[in-house]
Amino acid sequence: MKIDGTTRLYGIIGNPVGHSLSPVMHNAAFDSLGENRVYLPFEVEDLGAALYGMRALGIEGASVTIPHKEAVLAYLDRLDPVAEKIGAVNTIRLERSESTQEKLLCGYNTDWLGAVRPLQEQLELRGKSAIVLGAGGSARAIGFGLLEAGAALTLCSRTESRGRALASALGCDWSPLAEAENLEGDILINATSVGMSPFEDKSPVAPGVAASYQVVMDIVYAPLTTRLLADAQLSGCRVVGGLEMLLQQGAAQFELWTSLKAPVDIMRRALLEAISPRP
Repeated sequence: MKIDGTTRLYGIIGNPVGHSLSPVMHNAAFDSLGENRVYLPFEVEDLGAALYGMRALGIEGASVTIPHKEAVLAYLDRLDPVAEKIGAVNTIRLERSESTQEKLLCGYNTDWLGAVRPLQEQLELRGKSAIVLGAGGSARAIGFGLLEAGAALTLCSRTESRGRALASALGCDWSPLAEAENLEGDILINATSVGMSPFEDKSPVAPGVAASYQVVMDIVYAPLTTRLLADAQLSGCRVVGGLEMLLQQGAAQFELWTSLKAPVDIMRRALLEAISPRP
């Protein structure tokens, strides 16, 4: 990769971001297409200052991750209608006003596509029932996507006030996380950080709970097979790992930023090489 005065800059905004595989995925895509673009991680505490800098420096696009997906809305100039409806942003694109040529930060959400696309490869979502664990930005986007696809939705969260608020916003049911094992459905999705380092040995639900679902999905992608997914596989469930959601939402981001078709196979290979243990 040759970096010069014409290199176009992208990145990920979050805290922490050192573990993120998004730079691996997007830089592999840029390289494979011969694009003079680079994607960097930015650990951000002062969100407003970071976005001011993004506009001033002409950074053309950014991914947004924990804990900024909802807070970032207050700093954007324009929201895509889908992102506005979801109430969370995971993608920013620098655009120019047609009338004034002013630089505008415009917010989008591709998380819902990252979840819905791989789930649709496993089963028809319309008419199915889904249980989503969590009440953060990812749960919000996934819940929106499931409802748009025609599935029935129940949210489960540890914090009642936050869970009920999100359920109200989405127009779905809510249940305490502790009671998730008593629910029934076709799809179970973990949209919490349970299962991520340093809690790789943890699952958001008790062993055996996954057995009553057709498909189990976990948004955690490190490790590739979380405790939840391992339990689900032992029970004969079809599983969708977090790496596939990361890939699909990233492919949608890439196309939004570049207007080019994302090289999905190359992006997937780069992710697998980055996360797989080396001999």
